[in-house]
Amino acid sequence: MLQDERLEAIVQYLNEHERIDIETICKINNVSKDTARRDLINLEEMRKIIRIRGGAKKALLSNEVHNYGERMNMASEAKGKIGKFAASLINNGDHLILDASTTVQFSAKYLTSQKNTVVTNSINIASVLSQREDIKVNLLGGTLSTRHQAIYGSRAIRDIQDYKVNKCIIGTCGISAEGLSTSIEEEGLLVHEMIKRSDQVIVIADSTKFNKTFFQKVCDLNSVDIVITDKEVPKNMQEILNKHVVEVIVVPSHE
Repeated sequence: MLQDERLEAIVQYLNEHERIDIETICKINNVSKDTARRDLINLEEMRKIIRIRGGAKKALLSNEVHNYGERMNMASEAKGKIGKFAASLINNGDHLILDASTTVQFSAKYLTSQKNTVVTNSINIASVLSQREDIKVNLLGGTLSTRHQAIYGSRAIRDIQDYKVNKCIIGTCGISAEGLSTSIEEEGLLVHEMIKRSDQVIVIADSTKFNKTFFQKVCDLNSVDIVITDKEVPKNMQEILNKHVVEVIVVPSHE
């Protein structure tokens, strides 16, 4: 078994069990105790685990921060499939909120419904939809973040409070028992308000986002109606989503 496969196996186990000991690592990966310890050191350096006496526990706080270009290239095939499916859920004439997620940009690209009104804080999504004469785009005011190609700030939050829409399509950095979360404080505050303004909340997220918690909480899971992803959801998260009556739709990235 390759090292990447061993590390992934450990992380998957921790997603289900919270803690793991050296003996269990040796058993599931068929390795020596020395190799198991080295693998834990690597995972700790990656900030995915916290080493404890005799093993490790899952690191609950994630610290990954990427700019828009980096995020656009991550899991792009999966994002395309997820975004396209989300776009298929939109009806003619729907009023929408689309956040500045890279996955949501794919939804804008594949939108086939007509006569929609879209509210967004994403300058890229506004640019994509500007090619459609039958779609009205309302771009929120505020402060432009060039790193994230999005508009944030108190003005954007005030603006979004003036709207009420049929559907809100948002991405997320993390989905966990704590709810949705993000590494960008301004984004979390704005998306929280977006969710409050929508009759239906659709979260689109590739499989890497599950069992991750970031600095800024966005909302509890009971605020979410649908989650669209590319792989089967981890068992623990499926149980939590079921408890909150969240519909999960899996759209495989490979057919």
